[in-house]
Amino acid sequence: MVKRHPKRILLCLILSVVCHAVTAQVSNSPTTVNIISYIQQLETAYDVRFSYVDEDLRSIFIRIPSSGSLAVLLSDLEDQTQLLIKKLNPRYYTISRSATVSVCGFVLDNFEDNTVTGATVEVLGSDRSTVTGSDGSFYLPDIPRKASLRIQHLGYKTRFVSAEELLRHTPCETILLGIIYQQLDEVIVFKFLTPGLSRELDASILLNTKDFGILPGLTEPDVLQTVQALPGIESIDETVSDINIRGGTHDQNLILWDGIKMYQSGHFFGLISAFNPYLTDKVSLIKNGTSAEYGDGVSGIIDMRTKDLVEEQFFGGGGFNLISGDFYGHTPISERLALQFSGRRSVTDFLNTPTYQQFRKRVFQDTEIPEENGGADGDIRQDENFYFYDFTAKLLYDINESHKARMSFIQINNSLDYTETAVGGRSNESTLDQTNFSFGAHLESGWTGRFKTLLNTYYTRYNLISRSITANGAQQLMQKNMVDESSFRLNTLFQWFPGLTWLNGYQGSEVGINNETDVTQPEFNSTVKGVIRTHAVYSELGYISTNQKLRIKGGARLNYMENPDTFSKLIPEPRLNINYTLTEYLRLEALGEFKSQTTNQVIDLEQNFLGIEKRRWVLSDDNLLPITRSKQGSLGLHFSSDNWYASGEGFYKRVEGISTSTQGFQNQNQFDGEIGSYDVKGAEAIINYKSSDFSTWLSYTHNVNNYNFPSLDPGKFPNNQDIRHTVTFASTYSHNDLKLGIGINYRSGKPYTEPQDGNNAINTTVIPNEINYTAPNSSRLPDYFRADFSAIYDFVLRPGISATAGLSLLNVLNRENILNRYYRLNDMDEIETVESFSLGRTPNISFRVTF
Repeated sequence: MVKRHPKRILLCLILSVVCHAVTAQVSNSPTTVNIISYIQQLETAYDVRFSYVDEDLRSIFIRIPSSGSLAVLLSDLEDQTQLLIKKLNPRYYTISRSATVSVCGFVLDNFEDNTVTGATVEVLGSDRSTVTGSDGSFYLPDIPRKASLRIQHLGYKTRFVSAEELLRHTPCETILLGIIYQQLDEVIVFKFLTPGLSRELDASILLNTKDFGILPGLTEPDVLQTVQALPGIESIDETVSDINIRGGTHDQNLILWDGIKMYQSGHFFGLISAFNPYLTDKVSLIKNGTSAEYGDGVSGIIDMRTKDLVEEQFFGGGGFNLISGDFYGHTPISERLALQFSGRRSVTDFLNTPTYQQFRKRVFQDTEIPEENGGADGDIRQDENFYFYDFTAKLLYDINESHKARMSFIQINNSLDYTETAVGGRSNESTLDQTNFSFGAHLESGWTGRFKTLLNTYYTRYNLISRSITANGAQQLMQKNMVDESSFRLNTLFQWFPGLTWLNGYQGSEVGINNETDVTQPEFNSTVKGVIRTHAVYSELGYISTNQKLRIKGGARLNYMENPDTFSKLIPEPRLNINYTLTEYLRLEALGEFKSQTTNQVIDLEQNFLGIEKRRWVLSDDNLLPITRSKQGSLGLHFSSDNWYASGEGFYKRVEGISTSTQGFQNQNQFDGEIGSYDVKGAEAIINYKSSDFSTWLSYTHNVNNYNFPSLDPGKFPNNQDIRHTVTFASTYSHNDLKLGIGINYRSGKPYTEPQDGNNAINTTVIPNEINYTAPNSSRLPDYFRADFSAIYDFVLRPGISATAGLSLLNVLNRENILNRYYRLNDMDEIETVESFSLGRTPNISFRVTF
């Protein structure tokens, strides 16, 4: 017998076990092993040999493949490791590394609780990059095996990984990003005044209607009423159609709805905002430091954006108050397609409420419409029919994760019919229709993790038509003001590296305005038309330092403006926005901008629309009405801690190219049409204490606003918007589902011009006689004071349906504030004083449901 050595017998037994058990071991073990040790096992089990460089394989770990033949196992290895395994003959194989690999991963925060969506994954040294999806995943095919990846997201520490490192873990590596706690403390904006209002680091004020709390005097988040709670913004005549931003007129504001320029902003002739707040997602208010992508709006910008996400579930709601009722909804059509809609209509033509009576009294002061129906004379019957409505629709389509298309539509309408009928059939009829029809579309595309584009186009039309028929049709007057504007804009945004972005773009627009007046007796016809085309290119760099303390946004806009009949102009507009964090709680802000616009509103106090709508849109002609230009600079200091916010800002603004016809003079300069400018020097301050259920604030604005008209005497005098002191104090309180708000508004009196005293009051040397005035705006109205109150209660009707009931009281003390005063000669050549007053005590209630 052959003698066997015990050690050899033991070795054979071990090899036999390994040979027959490798496959089972692979299929049952979930662990990972080094690929070299696994290859050695395969060599023993299948009596084959692999040729490779140890250094290439030493760092690679694999998940043990499932059972199968040798060919199946080697194919699995290639999929896992992206190695090249080549068969030379039935026994010998070579293993080498490929030049390129495909990698994947999941990016989470360092607690592994949340996926990091939208993180940039960049292949260093190349133009290859991607962004993480909604589940934090990413995939990069065919990148160099030796490549390094940079993974970054705002609020997280940047992380670098190698492609080979990702290959060591299968199927996809989980990558954790550490949160930068210091960065979060600095980038979180302070939510002040009421929930839903916050100040951004680019100096804009953001209103988030979803989180909106309560403001005194409001039971619903009226966008254009809300912005008036901020320092530097007010409406001297209490309307949303005459908002004054840092001493400017309303036509100097750029109002955007889903990127569409709006020429009408209010209902009920300015007492109510025309934009539904429940589908308006965010509103940005910009007073200075505007991005170069914005044109127009020499005084300020109000940019409203509706909800932009395709939600999976239907949501909506509706409600009513003592002026109107409304509804809104969001309906998903498919996973990528949804429709939003809203509608509102007044009840004023069939329901006479206390709120309507106060609104009517405020609007129809000093008009052709008497304050009360029925008249003083019993032989005259008066019929009045007034109503308004608005409707919006938006189609949202997510083409894919990188491309999103949106289409928006809005229709706004105000209508008034007024008839006087005397005994015997003699009648006078007056009608007024004011409409704004607009639609637009935009396409947002993310081509890579560092390059994005935005394509936006819109068309908007504004019509104001007034008709007056007197003496049974013997005399007819028709007045029209029509605006047509179309625009196209392309933005490109490129991220050079973390902290540095480059915005470039082009905007082309064409606006045409038509003004018509037709009178039958005496026969008169006037038609004034004009068109201006604007081509603008702009570029802007944005920089954020590594420590997040310094933020700079600077650029310029170059406008080429052309009126085919009168002029062509090339106007540069530099912009600058600097924000620097001095300490943990203190920030310094420096802003500056040049801007221009070609549309203005002429205020015609003689040929007005029923005495209500006195404003007509007109175009600059660079002669009688030049292009309006502004220069503005400001410096601010902002403090914020857990409960306190305080801010102080000084500014200087100069606006050139204004006309006396656009300023609403009611004195000796009313019909001059002189060209000039105005300068505003001012300071704004606010202090706010806010806890989880209580907020109180005090704001103060000081302005010195003067006109400069060299051809007038005197050439310098106070601006019509020269409100020297404005103070707002308010407090809000929330307890469970109840919200309460009370506030006080005070401002010094508006300037006006008085007639001269005694016998010098009337100039009888001219025909017709005229009033002799004192120096322009040398007198002041009494100070304005108003206290407001609001209460809102939220409750659940049943699961899935919530409700809100609200009560508001404007001018709680019923104070009679004079908003304006001017003088005119009556038929007896006597001077009479005409005054308009603010809203009296005005109650309102609302009820809403949301589902």
